Amino acid sequence: METVISTINSIDTVWVLLAAMLVFWMQPGFALVEAGFTRSKNTANILMKNYVDFMVGSILFWFIGFGIMHGSGNGFIGELHLFDCSFIGDSNIPAEAALIFQTMFCATAATIVSGGMAERTKFSMYIVISIAISVLIYPIEGHWTWGGGWLADLGFHDFAGSTVVHAVGGSIALAGAMILGPRRGKYTASGKSVAIPGHNLTFGVLGVFILWLGWFGFNPGSQLAADGAENATAISHVFCTTNMAAAVGGFTVLVLTWIFYGKPSLSLVCNGVLAGLVGITAGCDMVSIGGSAIIGLVCGAAMLGSVAFIDKVCKVDDPVGAVSVHGVCGILGTLMTGLLAVDGGLFYGGGWHFLGVEALGVVVTVAWAFVLGYVILKLLDLIWGIRVEPRVEEEGLDIYEHGETAYN
Repeated sequence: METVISTINSIDTVWVLLAAMLVFWMQPGFALVEAGFTRSKNTANILMKNYVDFMVGSILFWFIGFGIMHGSGNGFIGELHLFDCSFIGDSNIPAEAALIFQTMFCATAATIVSGGMAERTKFSMYIVISIAISVLIYPIEGHWTWGGGWLADLGFHDFAGSTVVHAVGGSIALAGAMILGPRRGKYTASGKSVAIPGHNLTFGVLGVFILWLGWFGFNPGSQLAADGAENATAISHVFCTTNMAAAVGGFTVLVLTWIFYGKPSLSLVCNGVLAGLVGITAGCDMVSIGGSAIIGLVCGAAMLGSVAFIDKVCKVDDPVGAVSVHGVCGILGTLMTGLLAVDGGLFYGGGWHFLGVEALGVVVTVAWAFVLGYVILKLLDLIWGIRVEPRVEEEGLDIYEHGETAYN
């Protein structure tokens, strides 16, 4: 019996580590998307920020964040376990496997923010907000849902992080974009929005394909087990729902841009795919494949409308659409889990309770991330200033912030 259990645990551990590798592969995906959708003069800066997110996340999440998130503590915050992950016991996977898998998620939450604040943020100030996300914002709200906190006790369900990771990152990105203000030349004197195209659509497309692949670790890996018929069925189902939402999200945007803009937009289709992926992440284990298609359709359409609304009505400059893709679609995906979950969803006769808990979880988590992110960034702005000087922005952050350029 002991040998059987050891074999099962080994299979589960290998699966979680492989999934962690796939989630790590999302980091270059984000780097390529953000670099491709911004201007060439800021490429080195964008790439460096993606490195910082992962390096800072790896160090500080191990140092303090993992304990805050997964330590027993209380309903609000976990117990401190500095430089230690061994406090997690009685699990089918080693504590180190849990640590490295969750480290990838922490880095993802931080990376989302860099896109919304791109092309005008001081590199030093970006490091500070990345640190704040890794040691404070993400671990505390993550504890509420994934660390046995008060939202988990209420029954809030976010399987792989539509809200816990993506809406949190999108909320902080919105706070940062609001405080920074738009890039120079983004709006005319009359307030009309001016398109600032990215410099390399090929990078952007390749980045989205990499992210799509990485999501097959992000979502199915969150099962944290692979052995046995039940777990094999679970991760297979999550693979299918994840892929379907992405495909439908992208195709929805293809059709809508063709109808409204006269031509199918490749850059917006890229964000449509990501919108579907973000949306399905909360309920990928609970909705049917048909339900995932509905989530992809709704999130793709919502992303398209949100990008236009945030840009033209709110006058918030979000260079890569991070707020719409991760914030709006993360919220929508979590709420739609309350509608479409086969077991307990409103549309399946589950009543209003589950949907209400999902809505509560979204509101408090997004409010926590936005308010705390806004306060931290505003304080940094008042004390040191978080935006680069006009000349630096005009000529590019690469040479001024890093002393080198991506293209020589």
